[in-house]
Amino acid sequence: MVDTDVVIVGGGPVGLTLAMWLADAGADVTVLERRSLGEPPPVKCNHISSRSMEILRRLGVASELRAAGLPDEHAHDAAFRTSMVAEDFGRIAIPGRAGRVRGDQGVDSWWPTPEPPHRVNQLYMEPILQRHAVERENVHFLGSVDVVDVGQSDDRAWAVVSRPDGASVEVHGRYLVGCDGGRSTVRRSLGIPMVGDAEIQRVQSTFVEVPSLAAMMASEPAWATIVLNTHRSGTAYAIDGEARWLIHNYLRADEADFESVDRHAALRTILGVDVRYDVISNEDWVGRRLIAERFRRDRILLCGDAAHIWVPYAGYGMNAGIADAANLAWLLAAVLAGWGDELLVDAYEAERLPITEQVSWYAMDHAERMIRNREAIPEDIEEDSSAGEVTRERYGRAMVELNTPQYACAGLNFGYFYDRSPIVIPDGAAPEYSMDRFVESWAPGCRAPHRRLADGSWLLDALGDGYTVAGSEDALRRAGADAWVEAAAEKRMPVAVAALAASSEHDVSGIVVIRPDGHIAYRGDELPLRLLGRLCGRGEG
Repeated sequence: MVDTDVVIVGGGPVGLTLAMWLADAGADVTVLERRSLGEPPPVKCNHISSRSMEILRRLGVASELRAAGLPDEHAHDAAFRTSMVAEDFGRIAIPGRAGRVRGDQGVDSWWPTPEPPHRVNQLYMEPILQRHAVERENVHFLGSVDVVDVGQSDDRAWAVVSRPDGASVEVHGRYLVGCDGGRSTVRRSLGIPMVGDAEIQRVQSTFVEVPSLAAMMASEPAWATIVLNTHRSGTAYAIDGEARWLIHNYLRADEADFESVDRHAALRTILGVDVRYDVISNEDWVGRRLIAERFRRDRILLCGDAAHIWVPYAGYGMNAGIADAANLAWLLAAVLAGWGDELLVDAYEAERLPITEQVSWYAMDHAERMIRNREAIPEDIEEDSSAGEVTRERYGRAMVELNTPQYACAGLNFGYFYDRSPIVIPDGAAPEYSMDRFVESWAPGCRAPHRRLADGSWLLDALGDGYTVAGSEDALRRAGADAWVEAAAEKRMPVAVAALAASSEHDVSGIVVIRPDGHIAYRGDELPLRLLGRLCGRGEG
């Protein structure tokens, strides 16, 4: 039997993020993964959102991740074409790695954060996360194992693990978290159903190597190339910026299953040229919108795809899971450290489940609009004529307008807020947001706006394992921040103080108390001592 603080089932990006955060907070973590240590991950996720990059910055891996993936000068644009080798008829400008350093403009170059999004495939991302995780002394990675069952008692949770030699091992902890994907063994063992839409679309996806393709292109390479013609519709993601592509072929409504479509004929139509290519792997998938009815049952919790699955528009499959992990990690860490009450963990489902529901509908709405547009592609879109040129220009403008929100989804990054939480003290403010738009707000439940401190550092970097009291130096003094910090120390509750730099724009009125995950728990002019009990999860204040 193995004994640990937290058992994490699943060693993908979500499980590894959770493991690193918990380990940095002093917890002992055991990660159980079906693949062996170092085994390549699937070619799935292609985008790390800005909020995820902020979380990974905290864990010390953001800079290395930003250096990985496409070459420095490779554009992160989204291009619209009738085939891979045709000219663009629409393009969404997104700065690549070197472009961001230069300050190149694009649809997401204005975001209020030191960590803008990064386009990189999971092939490059996951090995970096894995290496950083296993280098932490209190992260134990058990690879090449299958979790066959989970269980729990009043004070423990455990996983029953089958090893390659056939032996069975029990791994025990105070908590167990299922980060084991859409077919989650943990969720099924708990009997928690998924509800929603079982099928929205079917995608025949192929990871290919096409060495000669780049030289045949009529337009500059892009990160995402959306191919739209009357025969096939697809999206090709540049993986290495040279020869490797992940190509999604969107099946039509009358194409009942993956086998009914000639994969190679579809690929050649999307490529637009009969060229030699090698298939590295098939990655077919079904787009769904499914949400677990619950994210927690006592000492066992669900994160990422184990808790929610939706069509990956706006890149918010894996990234929603990383947000889950950051939310849950600090709550569990507080309980394990002794200053948080067990009831603190109730905030996880209360906060993340409603946000998950909102995000799933944003993705669902965009998926349905894209499906309608693919079904209504103009018949003359490929014509080499003035009429065809006019059609492409008109259709290109429409596709750029439709898709810009998903590639610059600032609202999903910075706009969502927790308004149903037992550890957020609301004051009536409810800022509106959409997929791409939001208003910065110091309201409780919102992500704290991006600001400099009086010493020139970023507020984001001042957040630690506990709460942070932030405001102007005068506001902190008037609120009695030092005395409140001393009272918190008596409860073993870590609290830091951050003096904000003077600003004429969007200053916070009074002070705010910010959680480790960057969300605001409280806003006011004073710091009542009874607030400490509420923030520790005891329901007081």
